[in-house]
Amino acid sequence: MAGKLPIGGEMRYVVAMLFAIAVAALAMLFVSGPIASWAVAKFAFDNPDQVGDMHTGIFMAVNFLTLVIGWLIGWALGGTLVKDGDAA
Repeated sequence: MAGKLPIGGEMRYVVAMLFAIAVAALAMLFVSGPIASWAVAKFAFDNPDQVGDMHTGIFMAVNFLTLVIGWLIGWALGGTLVKDGDAA
């Protein structure tokens, strides 16, 4: 059947989601804040709102990138669960 996933294919998605969540959570706690603060410190601003907007934007962008990186790591590791062959 064309719509069927290979054996273990469903688990590949679960592993990818779990890795994405874990890596994004760790990055949110330990990486995103320092990177955002470092980047904001490199610029001069006229308005405090600009500082907050840029800090928030960089923080969210780093979190999104680490979410994608975590997904890719989980997808690659989850690929080891997939077996060739068709489920009965």
